[in-house]
Amino acid sequence: MDEPFGALQGLRVLDLTQALAGPFCTQILADHGAEVIKLEPPESGDMARLSGPFHAADTAHRQSGYFHSINRNKKSIVIDLKQEAGRQIVLDLVPRFEVVVENFRAGVMDKLGLSYERLRERNPRLVYAVIRGFGDRRTGASPYADWPAYDVVAQAMGGMMGVTGADADHPVKVGPGVGDTVPALYLAVGILAAVLRARATGEGQFVDVAMLDAILGVSERIVHQRSFSKVVAEPEGNHHPFIAPFGIFPASDGHVAIACPSDHFFHELCRQLDAADLLDDAGLATLAGRRDNRRRVVEAVGARTARFTKAELTARLGGRVPFGPVYDMDEIGHDPHFAARAMLADIDCPGIPETMQIAGIPIKLTATPGRVVHRGPGQGEHTDTVLRQAGFAASDLAAWRQAGIIK
Repeated sequence: MDEPFGALQGLRVLDLTQALAGPFCTQILADHGAEVIKLEPPESGDMARLSGPFHAADTAHRQSGYFHSINRNKKSIVIDLKQEAGRQIVLDLVPRFEVVVENFRAGVMDKLGLSYERLRERNPRLVYAVIRGFGDRRTGASPYADWPAYDVVAQAMGGMMGVTGADADHPVKVGPGVGDTVPALYLAVGILAAVLRARATGEGQFVDVAMLDAILGVSERIVHQRSFSKVVAEPEGNHHPFIAPFGIFPASDGHVAIACPSDHFFHELCRQLDAADLLDDAGLATLAGRRDNRRRVVEAVGARTARFTKAELTARLGGRVPFGPVYDMDEIGHDPHFAARAMLADIDCPGIPETMQIAGIPIKLTATPGRVVHRGPGQGEHTDTVLRQAGFAASDLAAWRQAGIIK
């Protein structure tokens, strides 16, 4: 049994999620000590188990990097919710948990007889949390409530894609699946807020995050731009719509990010790039001038940065102006920052002879730090342990397994 750790030790979460958004949310809780019990269907389990990538040496276990990256620190049980007996097991388990999390399409849990209202009857303190593409009718009835959604849909309709790309004719999807992970972050905050209230009052509640809402939330600039300046924001390429220089610039062997939101930083940038002549240009010497001449600023600074390698620019600019090279994963793997911050976590996976790496824990707490304790669980790895601890008899488990209700 894992030793308790973290700020959330004692919090018990029943996790009915799969794919990315839901598991990413519950992993945040597990990383900080919550006991997260992942309930999977009996066929192939969470769809992430089938998605890969798979290590070339792993021919037997088929350990999915995707699955381990978003399901570490959890336990797995398998219960068939399509069978009445399986649903009854869940109803009997619910009083043992403070939180239930699911990301099914709207109405699925209701049809199974496991709705928030039904579970609340069993546990009035329950915090029932959901991520859906367009939200749940309990908190606001979207006309698209029944539509399925994935990351790319949320990025498109939530406004992020409409301001990302080279120009208005070429919108671009953000690389990582932020349409899933950003809602997951919001939901984790909502869960903890609701748990605090439930512990104080004895009353749980329904917590709902729509993927679209979350993307609009982090794309906040497009809202106030339209309201305050009557401008509908469009893609700006790799540069800021108000400030210059503030964006991505060429190096001789790649690209770097530079941000100079003040005259002080711009003047230092010019000194370090041997470009003091730019300060003699009245249109570039002041913050207001650079705002009005952003294209000229970008071209002038880019012409200077292109003369140097990323390493040379790092030596000249690092620590002097807001600066960073554009890294790929190999460069991240060799940069001492990520080692010092424990952002590359090692896990051991069955069937793989070498240690694998997944992303570490960004939230750092001094007194109760989170941990990456173990890999993602095998499908049904903890079914017997969890159900026996809940008080079910060994004979019941044997009968259920024989009937295919558990695994």
